[in-house]
Order: sequence, then structure tokens, then C-alpha cells
Amino acid sequence: MELTLLGTGTPEGLPRPGCPCAACAVSVGTRSRGATSVLVDGALLLDLTPGAVLAGARAGHSLAGVRQVLLTHPHDGPAVELPPGLPAAGRVPDGRELAVISGHRVRAVPMDAPGTGYEVTGPDGSRLLYLPPGGAPGGTHNGPAQRPYDLVLADVLGRPEALARLRASGAVGPATDVIAVHLDHDTPPGPELERQCAAAGARAVPDGTTVVAGEYHAVPDVPRRTLVLGGARSGKSFEAERRLAAFPEVIYVATGGTREGDAEWAQRVGLHRERRPATWRTLETCELVPLLEQAGPPLLIDCLALWLTDAMDRAGAWDDAVWAAGGRKELRERMEDLVAAVRACRRPVVLVSNEVGAGVVPATASGRRFRDELGRLNSRVAGECEHVLLVVAGQALVLKEQPR
Repeated sequence: MELTLLGTGTPEGLPRPGCPCAACAVSVGTRSRGATSVLVDGALLLDLTPGAVLAGARAGHSLAGVRQVLLTHPHDGPAVELPPGLPAAGRVPDGRELAVISGHRVRAVPMDAPGTGYEVTGPDGSRLLYLPPGGAPGGTHNGPAQRPYDLVLADVLGRPEALARLRASGAVGPATDVIAVHLDHDTPPGPELERQCAAAGARAVPDGTTVVAGEYHAVPDVPRRTLVLGGARSGKSFEAERRLAAFPEVIYVATGGTREGDAEWAQRVGLHRERRPATWRTLETCELVPLLEQAGPPLLIDCLALWLTDAMDRAGAWDDAVWAAGGRKELRERMEDLVAAVRACRRPVVLVSNEVGAGVVPATASGRRFRDELGRLNSRVAGECEHVLLVVAGQALVLKEQPR
């Protein structure tokens, strides 16, 4: 199957009319996006959007051969008139299959939100899954006898857990080409968009792009080891969680534990838990080395600063005499064991840590000791990671990335 993406944005398009936000301000020229609409083999049109005929002409395709027009969601944008010559737009009931005169078979996939997803099988046997904005499959629809889809078009950034479900069911495999559509102004265009898509194992393409289902496209590999640094309330934990949101299973390792009688800490922990996908499992421990040595699903470790606090407690590092008598040596050995475990880790891992030392010098010797040791730990761990990010004011700056 040959697919032309006439548009790749949300129903409102990008930039949104009248929106003054920064993302909309820079979404001009090739970075602008019309509402998502897909032309399949010149015969099947998925979603009818304003300017579809003109968008097709710009991409070098005529809509004169379209035999079926299918809608996936209630249109929230401007009113759409049916261009002359196109068949009336319709919708396939959930679970039903439609045979198109062009030889395509279309099955409606139930969603967990308003709208309809479509599974399209071409005359050549290639398979496409197209999901509406904000939609994820309502259940496991890819049976064990079905091979993974060749191509998936989905709201990857808005609903990353939809991609996680598809991976868990086997509907998306290593060779599946995942393209992010229904793109909105929540993610600035350019490098940041590419980075977020790559973290989910997907890619974004400009409007008018033609792709072939089953054709190989290199997508940047998800780094095995990532370190996310940042100050307090910088957004580092959110950035770390977002990097694993499209994985079907993740172990969230909380090194802070619980603090008896501290209501504010309990509220912080609660907010973190609420925004994690339901499929993630949480472990509260500072015993990181055994976890890093084991095989299993991806790990998200939040955070190394609290791990270091626990390690310094165990080494008696806050007492100058204990520190000089052997605490320093004990702490360094624990740090070396952790760094070695990160180096040897075979499962994907995202580590979070505080970036310290750029502000006021701590007034106490123990405070300065913690600052110095955390700086050393961050440096050593960063040296073992393929990808290192620094989050400042919610903006992720790439400090180190693996070669492509």
C-alpha cells in the first residue's frame, strides 16, 4: 500500500487559528500542519478535511480515483464540504468489515474514546492501523495468528499508552513503521518533536509525505541508558516518565521511600503515582545494583540524589570523624558498584538526578560533602549512559546522544 499523508495535525490544524502560543508562532512553512487525512493507494480517503483536494494536488495526487471516504472522529474544526466527485463520507460500525471496490478491506477497531480506528489490509496483504486523535484501542484486537502491522498512524504524543498497548499485544513489532499524526501545539516543532517521537520509537513526517507500508525506515534506537538531570521542579521527572510512556511495562524505582508524618512528602509521592500509566509497577528501594543486573522490563530510577542520601546515611558520612575513618572509602565503594551496574545493564534504564553546585555554596561541611559527592556520582553515571539530558524550566537540553 502507498499512503499519502495529506495532513498530520489535529482537527484544528497547526498553527491553530488565532492561537498566540510559541509553538504556533513557529509552525510556519514546512512546519505547518493541516488536519490529519490519509489517501490510501489513491482509492481510499481516511478523514475528509478542509482543503483535501488542494493538499492532494500539492502532494502530486488527484482525489478523482477515491472510491470510499471514511471518518474516524467528530470534526471539531471548520465545516467541511464534500468536493464534487467524491463519494459521501461514512463510518464503519465498530467490529464490522468493509470491502472496498479497489480491493482494500477495512475493519473498524473499537476505541476507548469517541471515534473509530481503522485496520486496512491492502490488495498486496500489507496492513495499516489508523487511530483517531486521542484514541487508543479498546481491547486486544490483534489476535495471536495476526502478524504485526506494517504501518501504524496514531496520536503517539497525545496517547503514548496506545502505542504501549499495541506493543504489548504484538500488534506493533520491531519492524512496524510508527508515524505520529494528529500533532498539536503541545510539542514545539523541529528537534524537540523529533526527540519525543524517537523516544517512543516513532517518527514524524511533513504534510504531503508519501510512504509505502512495509518499506524499511530507520528510526533512532531508544537509548539503553539515559540520565536526566535537572534542578528542583525543573520537570526532570516528567521528562523521564515521558521517555518510557510508550513501553508496555515499566518498573518505577522510587528511592525516596515513605516519610512517616510528612504530609507534604506524601502529596508529592501521590502526584507522581497518579500520572504514571496503570501498567507500571512501583518498587520503593535503594538496592539498585540487583535490579540493574537482572533482565526484565525498562527501569525508571527516581532519583540518584535520594539514593546517595541513603548511601551516605549507611556510611556515616555526615560525621566528620566517621567520614575520615572509613566512611569516605565505604561510600566510594558503593558508588563504584552502582556505576559498574549501570555500565553492565542490559535492560533499558532511565535515571533521574538533581543537578547541584550551580547555586549558593552550602553553609555546612556535610552539605558541601553531599554536593560534591552528588556531582561526582552524576559525572560517573553520565559517562556510562548513551543519552544525557539537562532539564531547565521544563526544556530538555541534550548534553550527550548516541551516534545515529
